[in-house]
Amino acid sequence: MKRLVIFDLDGTLLNSLEDLRAAANYALKCFGYPGHDLEAYRYFVGNGITKLIERALPTNARATENIMQVRKVFIDYYQAHKTMLTRPYPGICELLYLLRQRGIILAVASNKFHEATCDLIHFYFGDNTFDVVSGQKEGIPAKPHPDMLEHILKVTGVKKEEALYVGDSEVDMHTATNCGIESVGVTWGFRPRKELESSGANHIADQPADIINWLKES
Repeated sequence: MKRLVIFDLDGTLLNSLEDLRAAANYALKCFGYPGHDLEAYRYFVGNGITKLIERALPTNARATENIMQVRKVFIDYYQAHKTMLTRPYPGICELLYLLRQRGIILAVASNKFHEATCDLIHFYFGDNTFDVVSGQKEGIPAKPHPDMLEHILKVTGVKKEEALYVGDSEVDMHTATNCGIESVGVTWGFRPRKELESSGANHIADQPADIINWLKES
């Protein structure tokens, strides 16, 4: 029986790609670099902000100092504009409500920097939906390293076999595998079904209701 469901944030709970693109393209433009279209950002995101900026920069502009300068502008812009276009995916709020009604512990594990992760969860879902919210922090490895999930398991006191991790990318599926917990790949996010299947997803969900139905069956 599952007692804990851990969610990725971007591409799983929230469709945030437009705001991420706007912030990244703004930061790139400030330094004279070309921006990118929405489809490109589907593959730039997933490994944290630093990696996002590195991927968005031209190959010859990826020195660490330069990445960090562009990253700072990105963060300042994103923090001021991160809710302009971002929205929960259809059916997500209903899914979270039903999971809470069943007494399931809910958590978030995101490679987005911790402050923005907490802000977005508060803005879109309030303070009483998730029991644990973890974003990327200095000194803690980003996903697919399992530390973030291990921390959530420790805080909640839930065994690995009682937990489920839900995400939309190869990074998420590998994170679940590295931690030794069951995974659900969602097809409404940033990456295609083929990537989820090839990266070891235990289950595939085409809509949020699939998750609650699978939990009922299990």
